[in-house]
Amino acid sequence: QVQLVESGGGLVQAGGSLKLSCVASGWLLTMGWYRQAPGKQRELVAHITSHSTSTYADFAKGRFTVFRDNAKNMVYLQMNSLKPEDTAVYYCWGLGDNWGQGTQVTVSS
Repeated sequence: QVQLVESGGGLVQAGGSLKLSCVASGWLLTMGWYRQAPGKQRELVAHITSHSTSTYADFAKGRFTVFRDNAKNMVYLQMNSLKPEDTAVYYCWGLGDNWGQGTQVTVSS
């Protein structure tokens, strides 16, 4: 199992930006981010393959960017134009059911 550790969450005002980072203990073909808001199911935010092919949830398109550094086994999520409804715990994910512990993102109105 690959260990994943996130960082970069926090409190931001609506319209602001945050950048999440995740470091993996080993190489993963596909990495990405999920999120889970209180009372809701965990949902995909974005995935990216080792060849930088990315997939985004509709709510993330145009506001979030996922990118990775294969040499460092890291994946990032740049979030812009944040909205209160983006408030959630964000989880780093790696192919093979690898999950981080989550990092809280709170967007105030």
